[in-house]
Amino acid sequence: MPIVPDGPVYGGEQDHQDAGRGTARLSGPLFRDETFQARELPAETQNPEPMPDVPQTPPAPQKKSAGRDLSAAIGVGVGLGVVIVASLFIVKAVFIGVIALAVVVGLWELTSRLQERKGIKAPLVPLAVGGAAMVVTGYVRGAEGAWVAMALTALAVLVWRMTEPPEDYLKDVTAGVFAAFYVPFLATFVALLLTADDGPWRVLTFLLLTVVSDTGAYAVGWRFGKHKLAPRISPGKTREGLFGAVTFAMVAGALCMQFLIDDGVWWQGLLLGLAVAASATLGDLGESMIKRDLGIKDMGTLLPGHGGIMDRLDSLLPTAPVVWLLMVVFVGSA
Repeated sequence: MPIVPDGPVYGGEQDHQDAGRGTARLSGPLFRDETFQARELPAETQNPEPMPDVPQTPPAPQKKSAGRDLSAAIGVGVGLGVVIVASLFIVKAVFIGVIALAVVVGLWELTSRLQERKGIKAPLVPLAVGGAAMVVTGYVRGAEGAWVAMALTALAVLVWRMTEPPEDYLKDVTAGVFAAFYVPFLATFVALLLTADDGPWRVLTFLLLTVVSDTGAYAVGWRFGKHKLAPRISPGKTREGLFGAVTFAMVAGALCMQFLIDDGVWWQGLLLGLAVAASATLGDLGESMIKRDLGIKDMGTLLPGHGGIMDRLDSLLPTAPVVWLLMVVFVGSA
């Protein structure tokens, strides 16, 4: 855009006339400001305002992100699946050991976060020993054995904490009893599923339906999610995602009950899938509530792309007793 100076433009005859009057005007600051600057500086420096007829480039749209390392999450998930399925169908005792190990690590993560963030000292030793014993006893002696082991673990927590000063005793033992129920006792129902004649297939159905429910919720919620399900607890969950979880789990449940479970019927699988989607979602929200109270994102860092063991058990733990109960109602416990 041409520059129109406020004063006269020097050149031609006018310059010759000024030259005869002297050179003070040509060599002074006024000449450099009005003439050299106008001729040498680029136009965008003289007029930084954008041209009104030049269209502005819109910002590039941001892509949705899963928020985690997806490749690491898939690799770890596949590796865990191979270990679980192999132990489940080869030697049942090895699978019980896998459950017990997951329980102990989960208890360690939970008690560590409680102490770090809230100063709550839930005694880990009686919890770990009692939790592992709870899983084994449930497999060997059934539901009655699991209840007895749970009661003894709670008693051990109360006694163990007596060896320390009485300050915060009630808070610590309450957290300990909660941890004993939340992690090992609920996990014991997976061992109870395994005791049936078709136990490995019941456990596989339980795992498949929970994973399918979580996958359906993620896929549908990521693609179509607009309405928040529980924004104060877990802002990433949507009603559309819940619909995806229910749909995927019901379809998978019908297939599993029809083809994997002895005497199972497809319509039972529909109800089973619906119940799994509900319990898995509630379990996920429950742990999200705990983590929000603690002010953390993950319970641990043991599993790349997933967080900690407890971050993978959140939907499995409350789903185990639901699946066990419905299996007993639909096809019996034998």
